Amino acid sequence: MHLAACALVALVFVVAAATAKAEQLVVSLSSQRVLINSNFIGEQLVLFGAIEPDASKPLRPGGYDLVVTVAGPQVTLRTRRKARVLGIWVNVDSREFVRVPSYLAILTTRPVELIASADVLRRRQIGLDYFLLTQRIGPDLADTVREDPFRQAFVRQQMQHGLYRQAFGAVTYLTPTVFHSDISLPADVSIGNYAINVKLLADGALVTQANTSLEVIKAGFEQYVADSARDNGLLYGFAITAMAIATGWIASVTFRRD
Repeated sequence: MHLAACALVALVFVVAAATAKAEQLVVSLSSQRVLINSNFIGEQLVLFGAIEPDASKPLRPGGYDLVVTVAGPQVTLRTRRKARVLGIWVNVDSREFVRVPSYLAILTTRPVELIASADVLRRRQIGLDYFLLTQRIGPDLADTVREDPFRQAFVRQQMQHGLYRQAFGAVTYLTPTVFHSDISLPADVSIGNYAINVKLLADGALVTQANTSLEVIKAGFEQYVADSARDNGLLYGFAITAMAIATGWIASVTFRRD
């Protein structure tokens, strides 16, 4: 029993040592806070990173692939399907997407089909086709196959608004171990915390990964209004009502016909 315990402890130390020697990722953002005001038209950030190779081994001859996934605050949205009924286009069906990212960008060194097998892409949620987008289907919550028309319509709509993005070749190497990627945020991006995950793959398998984040917040007068509405709801309501009455009175005086 004592020998078995010693062997188990030795195995744990061997595994820990092997893990410590494996490649590591170090990532950093050009800015971890984005301020939104009345003049905000979008923001472009730069993600920098470096691969710390195993000191006991040379760099892998096949090279490395990188996948950067940026996911915004979760929201619940609904996609509707229209059809012509008696000559009129009406909503005939809908699907609710539950707690999905309000913003999603997947940036890679090359097309995901060349990075790993479909099974690995699915398990690691690499690529828009394999990212988990939970839907309410009857009483259940589940994702569907990528060919599902509601899923395709939802992703297409989000891409048209610049809120979902997939870009192959958007992660580029400056040296064999130093890389960077541009992260573009549209003007109508949601406020909140954005999770950034960077995966390092080699020979179709995950080697390691690193995480960082950024925060999108309101600033200036917009933030003051938002804070007032949250912290002093009653006074905020009175102020808005008074402003509406004053605006209506000024308009009636200005455009009054004698």
